[in-house]
Amino acid sequence: MLRILILAALIWWGGKFLRFSRLLRLSVVGLLYCVVLLLHLTLPPLHGLRQSTGGSVEPWLLLGGFGLLALGYWRIISMLRTRAQPKEPPMSDAAPTFSGTELERYARHIVLRELGGPGQKRLKQAKVLVIGAGGLGAPALQYLAAAGVGTIGVIDDDIVENANLQRQVIHRDKDIGTPKVFSAQAAMEAQNPYVIVRPYHRRLDAEIATELFSEYDLILDGTDNFDTRYLVNRTAVALGKPLISGALSQWEGQLSLFHPKQGGPCYQCIFPEAPAMGLAPSCSEAGVIGPLPGVVGSMMAVEAIKHITGAGMVLRDELLIYDALYGESRKIRLSRNEECPICNAT
Repeated sequence: MLRILILAALIWWGGKFLRFSRLLRLSVVGLLYCVVLLLHLTLPPLHGLRQSTGGSVEPWLLLGGFGLLALGYWRIISMLRTRAQPKEPPMSDAAPTFSGTELERYARHIVLRELGGPGQKRLKQAKVLVIGAGGLGAPALQYLAAAGVGTIGVIDDDIVENANLQRQVIHRDKDIGTPKVFSAQAAMEAQNPYVIVRPYHRRLDAEIATELFSEYDLILDGTDNFDTRYLVNRTAVALGKPLISGALSQWEGQLSLFHPKQGGPCYQCIFPEAPAMGLAPSCSEAGVIGPLPGVVGSMMAVEAIKHITGAGMVLRDELLIYDALYGESRKIRLSRNEECPICNAT
């Protein structure tokens, strides 16, 4: 019996290491249990297979009973947690109308089964704040505007520099010296005149963060310093706002959606403190391959669209890591830190 239990453990944890889904691993373990049970119910008592798997069917039946009880208990707890989670407030009761030009513009969205007309309507009702109009903010802003997100805020205190143009494709050579938020606004409105762009040419600080975040449904953080990231996370958690956070380093990018209000971890659960000086250099210090911000920033826009419309599964409780140098991507399962001073204090 011990050998079968060891085999089941190897299937479960080995499958987890190989990133097989929980359902697949559970199915294989369940199949193994059914095979062992069938052997005990059909073979003679002294058969070698029965002797090598415990000799008697009673322990297996007892184990199965405990397993069913545990599964039922877990299911009940999951249902209670789902019921206890507060419902997301509706974005707006107003029913936006689309012109013929807009319907044609968003036709590829509307024919998507997961979005359709209702999804496009939710995009038009949505208000999204993007922090940073640089490497990650540039593609996120472009695709959110192109997708028809009704109101897009962008806050950044920086101006366009020549060194930005290798990767921050929302800006042009003629924009050098222009505040990034105004350069981005011009590009977004030229791309889609049916969206409202709100530029904030200033640095995000604690003085304005709460009031600013309260005006939006969803926050995207594309900043490159930990002080701002922690401020963004702190404010988003306090207001119950979902936060999509992205980061870059040389050839690698990562992103996740943090929403403790729906039971997941917050940013500070995963990164409890800033790394020591020099361990996480900025793009200007360590460099970054030009297209990488476009890949990760576009992923952030996709996660935003999925969250707004309810399509698919968002990256809540998961960290997606993309390695451009070797063309690989992987996911890491995230869990809440019960000692986190941010999301456990709310």
